[in-house]
Amino acid sequence: MEKGDYTIENVYQGGYSTLDPDKAYLNNFTGYRTSAGSLGLTTDPRTANIIKDASSKLSTGVKQIELALISPAVFDSIPKQQLKEVRELGKVTGVEISVHAPVIDSAGMSQQGFSELNREEAERKITEFLMRSHEINPNGNIPVTFHSAEGIPGSEWKTLGSEGKEREAKRIIAIDKDSGKMVPLEREEKFYPENDLSEPEIHTPEKNLKIINATDWDNKISQLFFNKERADEILEQNRIPIEHLLKKFEEKKKRGEDFMQGLDPIQQKAYMKFMDAENYLKEINKNANAIFSKGYEYGDENQKNKLRELSDKYKEDLGENGGDPFVQSQAMHRLLVNLQNPALAPEMFVPIEKFAVDQSSKTYGNAAFNAYSKFKDVNKTPMMVIENPPAGFGLSTGEDLKNLVVASRNQFIEKAKEKGMGENEARKVAEKLIGATWDVGHINMLRKQGFKEEDIIKETEKIAPYVKHVHLSDNFGLEHTELPMGMGNVPMKEIMKKLGEKGFEGKKIIEAGNWWEHFKIPPVKETLEGLGSPMYSFEGGPYWNQSLGLQQGYFSGYGMMLPSHNYQTFGAGFSQLPAELGGEVKRSGGGFSQRGME
Repeated sequence: MEKGDYTIENVYQGGYSTLDPDKAYLNNFTGYRTSAGSLGLTTDPRTANIIKDASSKLSTGVKQIELALISPAVFDSIPKQQLKEVRELGKVTGVEISVHAPVIDSAGMSQQGFSELNREEAERKITEFLMRSHEINPNGNIPVTFHSAEGIPGSEWKTLGSEGKEREAKRIIAIDKDSGKMVPLEREEKFYPENDLSEPEIHTPEKNLKIINATDWDNKISQLFFNKERADEILEQNRIPIEHLLKKFEEKKKRGEDFMQGLDPIQQKAYMKFMDAENYLKEINKNANAIFSKGYEYGDENQKNKLRELSDKYKEDLGENGGDPFVQSQAMHRLLVNLQNPALAPEMFVPIEKFAVDQSSKTYGNAAFNAYSKFKDVNKTPMMVIENPPAGFGLSTGEDLKNLVVASRNQFIEKAKEKGMGENEARKVAEKLIGATWDVGHINMLRKQGFKEEDIIKETEKIAPYVKHVHLSDNFGLEHTELPMGMGNVPMKEIMKKLGEKGFEGKKIIEAGNWWEHFKIPPVKETLEGLGSPMYSFEGGPYWNQSLGLQQGYFSGYGMMLPSHNYQTFGAGFSQLPAELGGEVKRSGGGFSQRGME
């Protein structure tokens, strides 16, 4: 029965405001309500003794335990028998188990740059994490959380974009797809002599990215022109004797004779010059081949078509006289002139977010498929849920995480199709086994870049259709702190509303490491208060955010029915009893009623 903005079930003795349960003594209520049964707690990430730690966490009453195995060394220190023991512990207690897998770089990055060998190693590790997690729940889709990236710096954004509008950057971290070299690109003001000097020319990070791609390509080819000029100079200065030597060389080659035999000093000098020119041309040819190869490998389809045409023309120019240095020089000159066309410059430098998505999606998509191939059944394969790291690191926004989940699913689909699975079936399996973990505290750290609450909510909206798991921690948006919900400024109510609109039904795991560290008590009660959880299973009031109002009745008595005098009398030993009951206190009148005797 409802009346106004309250329900009759909320009217009870002891509440702070019986007509509005959201107004409580405690001011940490987020405005979002959820049942205690939907909340879980993590184990201590520092210990491999997960049986002991999980058992101690169960005493808080949570119905979900997440094994926080974020250190690879800790994960590797867990005996295989303990994973089976955790499975039995879950069965006995009726508690669901999830896993936070070790945090490793999935893109193949290191201090030396990108390496495909590093990426393949990460893929093997992540596959192993999934395989071992299966031991905990062999008959279900145990959620296993992985960070989208680890240690990769992220671009800094001016705007986060919206539907139909690209985001703008304050700073882009660009990465060379070939070497893994990273370059920060920021907004710059340029003054050029041909421009009006009263107004600088603005180079945005996006514009600088285009410039660095064009400049890098042009510089590589320009260096080859410089070397070729030296070869041409040698050839022109010694043209006649070299041409004569070439004819003589061909004759001696046919007869199998030593070319140097019988050469006079002038011819020997000409031969040495010829060898210098040929060495220059060989080096130019080697570098030109490398540039051409990179252009073809990283170019788009239109660029590849033009490079095929240049290849055909180059072979035509060489003809049957490819060993003639003069023919080589002319053919190479035409090739370099054509390659210098800016339209052929491939996109070698890309934003680190794009590069990381391309590489990490191979890792996650392949690992998920490896697990599915092992266990065969989509309902018995661990579920890979990829988490956003703290805002500011690579792949930390809702848009980045969405792109990674979609790309990982597509990689899974391609692998499955190679093994003969139909595309529609592969897509259904990929969508079930690959999703996102949304850390509400991590995304709140966008505030330190100047973003507002509405921006944080929009990023949630972007990732919402892919979310299967949630991590709960509160902070003030400046540091990676972890407090119980309602103790910082995470817009929990609005975030969960966006997730709820997309049908989120997953578990919500409490991560409150800083609370444990400083206050030394479990964060469950504080979280229940912050989330206004019902105290009883029928989902009605009273709520945990009203708990202080309930407690006041027991400390101050229930009015004249149980006056505070009674607590003084019977709560301090026999010394406070009246004389008629064997105590020392002399009274006139009844000891219980406090009224004079008649």
